[in-house]
Amino acid sequence: MFNRALPMLCLMLAMLLWASSFVVLKFAFAYYDPMVVLTGRMLVASCCFVWLLRRFGPVDYRAGEWKLIGALMLAEPCLYFLFEANALQYTSAAQAGMITALLPLLVAVGAWFCLRERLQKQAWGGFGLAVVGAIWLSLAAEESAMAPNPLLGNFLEFCAMLCATVYTLCLKQLSSRYSPWLLTALQSFCGTLFFLPSLALPQVALPQAWVPEAVAAILFLGIAVNIFAYGLYNLGVSWIPASQASAYINLIPVFTLLLAYLLLRETLNAEQLAASALVIGGVILSQWQPPRRSGALETV
Repeated sequence: MFNRALPMLCLMLAMLLWASSFVVLKFAFAYYDPMVVLTGRMLVASCCFVWLLRRFGPVDYRAGEWKLIGALMLAEPCLYFLFEANALQYTSAAQAGMITALLPLLVAVGAWFCLRERLQKQAWGGFGLAVVGAIWLSLAAEESAMAPNPLLGNFLEFCAMLCATVYTLCLKQLSSRYSPWLLTALQSFCGTLFFLPSLALPQVALPQAWVPEAVAAILFLGIAVNIFAYGLYNLGVSWIPASQASAYINLIPVFTLLLAYLLLRETLNAEQLAASALVIGGVILSQWQPPRRSGALETV
């Protein structure tokens, strides 16, 4: 019981932390420029990882793998956080969190194209339903102070999920020889180098005042999300099959909806709730495995 409960607890906590990032980002953006927030969280994570570099173990680098490592770091955090930060300028945290339900399906389709992994017919059907649900969710959204342009915002969040798909496929090929913590540290260092120059751009508003709540949000994103969410997820994957672990990603939109309602008072209208149900239904259909008939498989 303990052996099964521990990875489940790690994965559920990781999903809760990832879901909270949508709400915390939305809160932090109300005080500081998005580029300031993103650079800050990368710096916080990088400073923490500097103290842990000696614990990552030896590196088994092979010729040509710089392309995979480079694609991994460019996809996430660089482009992923860039798309997500801009998405949350136009859509609500609840809607952005719902779009993340597409990630397991996008990874499955990407693995079918790139890694030639088999994809069942019901997975294709579920993917289609989920995409239709995501489009419906965006079209049914009402403009508000929290979501001034939800259609654009949800599209940008979908682009972030495409980046997360590239990251996952690269990670799948690298994680067998590289420490997950080392790869996470490299992401933080690369993200810092990527976002730091943005502070010199004229359109980026540098902080004019110390806002303790916003600083606390940046620290939370850098430590709890950038380090612990990834660490707990990697730990859970090390104990159970990756296919089972990826199913926990479907908890992110559920947790995001709850946190967005409790902390930001964001709500979805009836049509959006129906569209969200279609997204979740498509994900469930994509992962459903028909029961095998024991009589057809057993021989006497």
